[in-house]
Amino acid sequence: MATDRVDALVIFGATGDLAKLETFPALVGLVERGVLEVPVIGVARSGWDLEGFRDYAAQSLRRNGLDPDSGPGRDMLGLLRYVDGDLGDPATYEAMSREIGEGSRILYYLEVPPALFARIAEGISGVGRAAGARVMVEKPFGTDLRSAQALNETMLKYFPEDAIYRVDHWLGLDPLNDVLVARFANSMIEPLLTRDHVESIQITMAEAFDVADRGRFYDRTGATRDVVQNHMLQVLATVVADPPDGSGLLSWVDAKARVLSAIRPLTPEHTVRGQYEGYREVAGVDPVSTTETFTAVRLQLDSWRWAGVPILIRAGKTMPVTATEVSIRFRPVPLDLFDVPSPRPVNALRFRIWPTAAVVLSLAGKKPGIRREPQQQELVFAEHPGEDARPYDRLIGAALDGNRVLFARQDTVEAAWRVVDPILGDVVPLQRYPRGTWGPKEADDLLPEGDTWHDPTG
Repeated sequence: MATDRVDALVIFGATGDLAKLETFPALVGLVERGVLEVPVIGVARSGWDLEGFRDYAAQSLRRNGLDPDSGPGRDMLGLLRYVDGDLGDPATYEAMSREIGEGSRILYYLEVPPALFARIAEGISGVGRAAGARVMVEKPFGTDLRSAQALNETMLKYFPEDAIYRVDHWLGLDPLNDVLVARFANSMIEPLLTRDHVESIQITMAEAFDVADRGRFYDRTGATRDVVQNHMLQVLATVVADPPDGSGLLSWVDAKARVLSAIRPLTPEHTVRGQYEGYREVAGVDPVSTTETFTAVRLQLDSWRWAGVPILIRAGKTMPVTATEVSIRFRPVPLDLFDVPSPRPVNALRFRIWPTAAVVLSLAGKKPGIRREPQQQELVFAEHPGEDARPYDRLIGAALDGNRVLFARQDTVEAAWRVVDPILGDVVPLQRYPRGTWGPKEADDLLPEGDTWHDPTG
């Protein structure tokens, strides 16, 4: 095992939905790969004992198609410990400390609402278990810039910045690693990713489904807070940040911080908000809700590399497909030698992020026949349907190893909030759009002249 691995993993909120859906299956993957061999201590207020907690975890594994009775599933269940208690009671943290035992290097995973972060951090510190520890915290990390700064101040009272691992599960998606490899393992791609060659960048996160039974949560959140401020800006940073320096991928976190800080704060004129028809009838949603289920924005990046390049992001629910793609459109050739009819072939580099992974290069090739007539052709040079590890497997494994590359740092979180803060609330009019469409037609007004949205296919 690596020398910087931890002595125990403590999960607060270990009987919640995130643990059931993601954490327990991820822990099995970590056990199978030999990454997790230390006690896993669940802390929650459920009235259970250790047997009940293990049974809950076993049900989670079965629901995810994993065997809890043999192999890595059984081994993972054997690592589980449990503390039942109120998170506001010091006795809960004393019991947690006893379960940890002599270990001094602990990873705490806070799978709880941000309102509980301060109380948990205080409880950990109160029993002398904060020093030398690491802490993973789930999003949302704040609801705007001011709340994010307050939350950071609270956490920094108990843990140094390099001990705080802010989770954005999109950073654990394997296709984002495809972007990194495509950019930095190929000498001919990276030199083209500049304002001299790129005409525009688009990111579309389309979801064919609605808010379903999440109406009460979603109506307090909306698309901008739910996916644009975090997931989509992290994807953008992965695509446009400067290459890491000779120190390796650790400098990648710095590069992303610089590029996010260089994005101008959004304005209402560069924003379109939408709400799908029927949203207000969803259980838990305010009948006169103005919460957006669709956001489209046009960003400007003030850097030597990207100044003047239009960057467009849109994210919405009840769209025609569920897919996330990045489309980098290159400038046209300076001289048309072939009298190409409209629409002219477009040169583009496209990254498929979800649900499958693909890297696609769009080129102009010759149409068969006697004439020299170009036609659009696509070269798909990397595509795979699945992943070798779940996102939370990667994220928890990285935190166990002390690897911060897959996590958001304080300055990147606050920089992202600075970008979206001016458009939060109702400062941008709300447009209604039919289910099964690509959102409000007003989003087309954000496009550069002559450009169209790239619509992902299913």
